[in-house]
Amino acid sequence: MSVSVRAASPGDFPAVARLTVAAYDADGQLAGGNGYERTLANVAARADAGQLLVAVDPSGAIQGAVLFALPGSRYAELARDGEGEFRMLAVDPAAQGRGVGRALVLACLDRAAATGCTAVVISVRDTATTAQRLYTRLGFKRVPQLDWSPLPDVHLLGLRRDVRIPAGHA
Repeated sequence: MSVSVRAASPGDFPAVARLTVAAYDADGQLAGGNGYERTLANVAARADAGQLLVAVDPSGAIQGAVLFALPGSRYAELARDGEGEFRMLAVDPAAQGRGVGRALVLACLDRAAATGCTAVVISVRDTATTAQRLYTRLGFKRVPQLDWSPLPDVHLLGLRRDVRIPAGHA
């Protein structure tokens, strides 16, 4: 599937909310009723806290979304000075396995480089093996010191990848 990545607009928010909740639900990450679906559905709040990106197919249909955040922003959990972070990467379940997630990760790496970040850090659920494989293929390395648990039954692994800063952005 050919996709392009662009900044989200407010008109995209309902579609982003639907696909994000659907993707997390399909992956089993909403089991147990911890209320995280409300956070995932509140697209306007995360768009205010960072750069919300969407992957669209040639028809313009939104296939995935991700939030790129800088240290100190509301949704940055791990990022320190000089690091970027992405959160809530989601691909419509019907579009999974077609390069949408990869395109969104690469767009975040580009944003990080363009803003002068030297690394990107992320958290991934310990049970999200498909996402872990994608991140590993894209050069992310596990950093056990970044592992954490927001809830007793939710275990997040910390990953990090260095970013090359383009000439003129250092």
